[in-house]
Amino acid sequence: MDRKTDDEVLDAVGPRLRALRRDRGITLAGLAATIGVSESTLSRLESGQRRPSLELLLPLARTYDVPLDDLVGAPRTGDPRVHLKPIRRFGMAFVPLSRQPGGVHAFKMIIPAQPEPLEPTPQTHEGFEWLYVLNGRLRLVIGERDLTLPPGEAAEFDTSLPHWLGSADGGVVELLILFGLQGVRAHVRTDTEPHRSPQAGSRR
Repeated sequence: MDRKTDDEVLDAVGPRLRALRRDRGITLAGLAATIGVSESTLSRLESGQRRPSLELLLPLARTYDVPLDDLVGAPRTGDPRVHLKPIRRFGMAFVPLSRQPGGVHAFKMIIPAQPEPLEPTPQTHEGFEWLYVLNGRLRLVIGERDLTLPPGEAAEFDTSLPHWLGSADGGVVELLILFGLQGVRAHVRTDTEPHRSPQAGSRR
C-alpha cells in the first residue's frame, strides 16, 4: 500500500466511527464513560482531528462488537470465506449479513424450537423493519394484530409500534430481516397503492 492510500484509509476512520456510534444510538458522553476515554478525544477522533491508534480502536471494536478491520475499512485478502458471527439476544440468533454502519442492516434471524409456544412480549424501538420467512411458521404480533406467516411471505412495519416475533407452532423459524432507522425503508412493493403500516403479504 502506498502512503497516499494509507492516508485515505485513516481519513475514513473518523466518519465511520461517528456513523457506527449514531447507528447504535450511543452518545459521545455515554461512549466515553463505557470505554474510559475522554469525550473530547472521541470527538476529535470522529472529526478526523486525531489519528486513530490501536489503543483507541480496540475498546471501540469491543464496544461495537465488530472486527477491528471493519473500523479501519481494511481490504480483505487471502481467505475469501466470510466468517459470520451470530449475535444471540432474547433466546434467538441473529447472523449479520451486512458489515457497514449506517443505512439498512441485513440479518438472518433464527428462532429456535420451543416445547410450548411462548407468550408474546411486545417491544418498541426506533426504526423500520422488513422481513421474509425462509422456513417455519412465524407468529408476528404488531399492536393488536396477530398474524401467522408461512414460508414465502413477507411483512414490513414501523418498529415504534409494539411488536413481537415468535414461532407459530413451536418449530424452528428462519427469517431474512432488513432493518433501518426511521425513514430508511426497504422498497420491495411493485404495486402503486399508498403505503399502509403495518402490512403483510406474499412476496413470491
